[in-house]
Amino acid sequence: MRMKGGWSTREIAEFAGTTLKTVRHYHRIGLLEEPGRSANGYKQYGIKHLIQLMRIRRLVDLGVALSDIATMQESPEGAERTLRALDAELAASIDRQQRMRAEVATILRHPELIDAPPGLEVHESGLSALDRTFMLLTSRIFEPEVLDLMRAAAAEPPTEVAAEFEALPEDATDDVRQHLAERYAPEIRRHAERHPLVTEAVDKVRAGGDPRTQPVLLRAIVELFNPAQIDVLQRAYAINYPDETR
Repeated sequence: MRMKGGWSTREIAEFAGTTLKTVRHYHRIGLLEEPGRSANGYKQYGIKHLIQLMRIRRLVDLGVALSDIATMQESPEGAERTLRALDAELAASIDRQQRMRAEVATILRHPELIDAPPGLEVHESGLSALDRTFMLLTSRIFEPEVLDLMRAAAAEPPTEVAAEFEALPEDATDDVRQHLAERYAPEIRRHAERHPLVTEAVDKVRAGGDPRTQPVLLRAIVELFNPAQIDVLQRAYAINYPDETR
């Protein structure tokens, strides 16, 4: 780069590791001071312009917005506020990435958990495929406190009746369905009594909550369970709530 007579816009841009277009943009928004011009009208940049440009590029590389750089140049106090805000933002970003890495590590150990919502990984791979899929869908429907209760309930070892229900084939006979419903109904009722918040949330959706989420829950039940399982659930519901099914 030449020294005598100052540097051109292209030369100062190259030295600072940026582009001609970027330097012109900094001038346009008032971030970089305009240099003087030579007799032929060309801009002539000096050391102070180069230092200012390199300072701007350093702050941009750190993630500081151009609008904030202008504030930083106005006063030391503004610079400190901006840098502290950036530091807090970076800390939050690091925390998020660490959580993401932990989730990725768990999924690498248990690939089936890629079909589960965040939070279930603490239970490792003890959940059935049906539980994981249902939890993934409902994670967009229910509030966090409801999901926490559902996660805790789903993490409990399945009972003999629950395992039988999950393995029920769609061609199960009427007698088999009725017998299973009679044994499953008390278990469903006890679960509802232990987790009233979950029951209330489900009832709210069934009663016509958000029109965008209600079809998701209903279709999940229809498409994730086979006809025999749906029949057993209907029979169990009729046993638990005979007045509502008459």
